[in-house]
Amino acid sequence: MKTMGRMLLTKEPFSEIVMGNTALVRAMIESGTRVVTSYPGSPTPEIATAIQSIPGEKRPFYFEFSTNEKVATEVAFGAALNGHLSAVFFKSVGLNVASDTFVQLSLMNIIGGMVVVLGDDPGANSSQNEQDNRHFAYMSYTPVIEPSSPAEVYTFYKEAARLAQEKKMPVILRLTTHVCHAKEKVAFSGWEPSPFDNTPMFDVKNGPYISLTSEVFPKKRRALKNLQIIEEDSIRCGLHRTEDHKNRKMGIITMGLPFQSVMDVIEKAADKPDILKLGLVYPVPKEPIADFLRSHEEVKVLEELDDILEKEVKSIAYDLKLSTAIYGKMDSEDRIGEYTPDKVYQLLKKTWPHMLPDKGEKAEDLTLIPQRPAQMCPGCGHRSAFYAVKKVLEETDITVADIGCHSLGFLPPYKMGEILMCMGASTGMGSGLSIFNTSRKVIVFMGDSTFFHAGLPGIVNAVFNKHNITMVLMENGTTAMTGHQDHAASGKNFNEPVEAIPIRGVLEGLGVNKIYETDTYNQKKLKELLVQALGDEEFSVVIAKHPCMLKFTREQQRQPGYIRKRVDIDQNKCKRISECIQTFACPTFTRLEDGSIRINPDLCIGDGSCIQTCPTSAVTSPGAKGQEDNNG
Repeated sequence: MKTMGRMLLTKEPFSEIVMGNTALVRAMIESGTRVVTSYPGSPTPEIATAIQSIPGEKRPFYFEFSTNEKVATEVAFGAALNGHLSAVFFKSVGLNVASDTFVQLSLMNIIGGMVVVLGDDPGANSSQNEQDNRHFAYMSYTPVIEPSSPAEVYTFYKEAARLAQEKKMPVILRLTTHVCHAKEKVAFSGWEPSPFDNTPMFDVKNGPYISLTSEVFPKKRRALKNLQIIEEDSIRCGLHRTEDHKNRKMGIITMGLPFQSVMDVIEKAADKPDILKLGLVYPVPKEPIADFLRSHEEVKVLEELDDILEKEVKSIAYDLKLSTAIYGKMDSEDRIGEYTPDKVYQLLKKTWPHMLPDKGEKAEDLTLIPQRPAQMCPGCGHRSAFYAVKKVLEETDITVADIGCHSLGFLPPYKMGEILMCMGASTGMGSGLSIFNTSRKVIVFMGDSTFFHAGLPGIVNAVFNKHNITMVLMENGTTAMTGHQDHAASGKNFNEPVEAIPIRGVLEGLGVNKIYETDTYNQKKLKELLVQALGDEEFSVVIAKHPCMLKFTREQQRQPGYIRKRVDIDQNKCKRISECIQTFACPTFTRLEDGSIRINPDLCIGDGSCIQTCPTSAVTSPGAKGQEDNNG
């Protein structure tokens, strides 16, 4: 198998098994995409990983991680106004951040064309909600193309880029988690690099680019006209397809991942339904839907999350006075979770009980897999911080969480962070909780990447309006939760080393007077500083610093002569109090059936943060293990 970077730049046609996210990058290259921007968020980070595999001097487009999704959208938009085909990608809730700019894009004459790649997350695999971003498409008059497989990610991106360039508009490519992460053998076309014209082409004559007063209405008419043209174009260019099983009684209308699940489920059906698979999901293609409805007695609409397509299909049937029975979502459970094969099997059995054979398994024959709760990594500085913070706070004090690895602090035994909304929201929510509150301390948590992403306005507001809260700013030097991307304080961006923007300096510049700072492993000092900050009677910040140990350990393992370490337990001193398990809760510690505590050698990284937590000093200093442990 070729290295990823070499494969992505291969000039002759080839086939390779790749993830949907990797196939997308090849499509970007073949389409002549010139500027790509992003803010990291699952299920899309592997797009950047594929981009990073291409050496910078050979990369045929500019890429950056911007400070948040709104800025990423604006950078891509600005580049497209200069005539460059651009793309921006982020996760589902990232569109909430970008929406103030995004909803206006379709009103603009984007001369270079712009593709917005959305990583939606049915099933909430890595998100705080199940968000159906087709609603944003309707609100903003932006067409949505939805692939169902890595091969379609590749072909549909190229189609989205073509439409965006021809119509000078934004086009959404909506991916979902399993489509991003699925692997498939994809046949790629040849590619010949062509010289780019980097002459700035921005001209106000292509506008106007200011949507005010009477200028809004002709722009809206243009956006609506574009939707009509794209609906017709999608039929001509073959974005939709029909699986014809010669069944005129039962038919299914679907798209994206549910299509793949349907094909799995009906494999053993004696009477397979016909299937209309849509590629363009907004605007919905009325003509093929109407033809499909006319030719079937009963039609099931299968779509994840909300009943958006179902309503459109029913509207088409009503307008045409068709008698086709249309089945959509039958109860609220149909709106929840991914449409994996198991889920689709249940949905089709509810609609057509006799179409599919019974599965036949008995409950006792099924292997039950125990639940595995999410947890922080061994050595995580956040664990040490939460352990120390919990020792200082009263039961009645209020703790507010933010987005990041430290969000897991709400789990037992720490129970830190009782409220969680979105990136940067902790300071504003904590400020509200402090109003008329003289008896309960309010502590908010925030990560360093979120600080730059969306944290600054809330901090400014807390200083400006004199809210009496304390922030524990968890600084680990990276955007850890989504794969260790750099941020403004990391000292480098995606492309090169840069001067780090110091968090303390930013806080001082914003007028924060009370700033304290320590390493999270120094639990004694952290507790002292927190007590001091809580007594300040104004907005105060405790910067709790420690490198992300998962990232740090991986980097150490690449160094010559690396020797793995781990702590040990002196069984003569251990009184089986279980502070290490029940209160500090590092997953390295294991309690055996006889009650004794042991170290799991596969998990322990020898950081030693646990030593200070043992009341009997039974946990001993990290000891170097032999080279045989290095591969553990």
